[in-house]
Amino acid sequence: MKLFKCPRCKGTLYFNNRACSCGTQVAFDPEAEKFEVLDAACANREQIGCNWKAASGQGSLCRACAMTEVVPDSMVNKNVPLWADTEAAKRWVLVNLGQWGWLKAGDKGPWPRFHLLSEVTSSGPAPVTMGHADGLITINVTEADPAQRVARREKLSERYRTLTGHFRHELGHYVFQRLVEDERFATAFRNRFGDERADYGAALSQHYDNGPPQGWQDNHITEYASSHPHEDWAETFAHLVHLTDMIDSANATGLRQSSTSVPDPYRTSDGDAVISAGANLGIAFNHVNRSMGLFDIYPFVIAPAVRDKLAFIRAAVAAGPREGARPKRRNWNPFKASPVRAGRT
Repeated sequence: MKLFKCPRCKGTLYFNNRACSCGTQVAFDPEAEKFEVLDAACANREQIGCNWKAASGQGSLCRACAMTEVVPDSMVNKNVPLWADTEAAKRWVLVNLGQWGWLKAGDKGPWPRFHLLSEVTSSGPAPVTMGHADGLITINVTEADPAQRVARREKLSERYRTLTGHFRHELGHYVFQRLVEDERFATAFRNRFGDERADYGAALSQHYDNGPPQGWQDNHITEYASSHPHEDWAETFAHLVHLTDMIDSANATGLRQSSTSVPDPYRTSDGDAVISAGANLGIAFNHVNRSMGLFDIYPFVIAPAVRDKLAFIRAAVAAGPREGARPKRRNWNPFKASPVRAGRT
């Protein structure tokens, strides 16, 4: 994520700021990718701290909040800060994708919708399964609680689990659904990832019953990626965005070095350089975190086959959305497939 300038004093603003140290109240314009002096605030500014400007045609909500169709039960007080943190993660990832033209004014395809749900409601506990189905993304805001998130990371033996990661994964499913309508893309995808039309429920059951196949690290970025081509795409897509945003954030703060030097990781034509620079930066940050006794930021190894998948995804996604592409409704529905995983699909 880049750093920004105050529209009045030109001081540095960070992506989640609502005010500058000079006292100016500001709002972020996701289309122009800059802060403006606060004029038309998102209606969620006071309740959940949304710092985006109200969007034309969306009533009093900003572009990001308008995509949320269902919010967590706010009669349970602790759900409000969880909702706030979840929307903040969503805004961050929407700007990531916007760097390639996705979900901006020029994107004429159907945009995603979000249900942000909590396991704690005023009427009692409620199960929540994260997933994507026909453009609808469900996120469990309970995982905005760090203790809950760490507990689930340990339970599911995941080396990385964050709200930002969940949004990148689920939006990866959404982007795939739009891209796969192009038969050339579909053929190239199946040559690398396998046939996504294979029985999803059976594949997930096999994964949870027997674990990943031996040698999964040679072809997949995570164990979960080995469960089905849909999950291989979504996991690898998320990692492409992880690597790209790490470089962009490091550049913004002046941490560029020779092994991680890509001046603009979103716009460069050299996708291979982005993957190499992101991996090198991850190794460097891991070393820094270890000096403080913290977890590695990027605890993953990119095998050659995974690198090829990352390059394929980058080429497809960086080309931007196809004009007017509208995904057909398909039989694949993760919500029907994975009652075992209290995480995501």
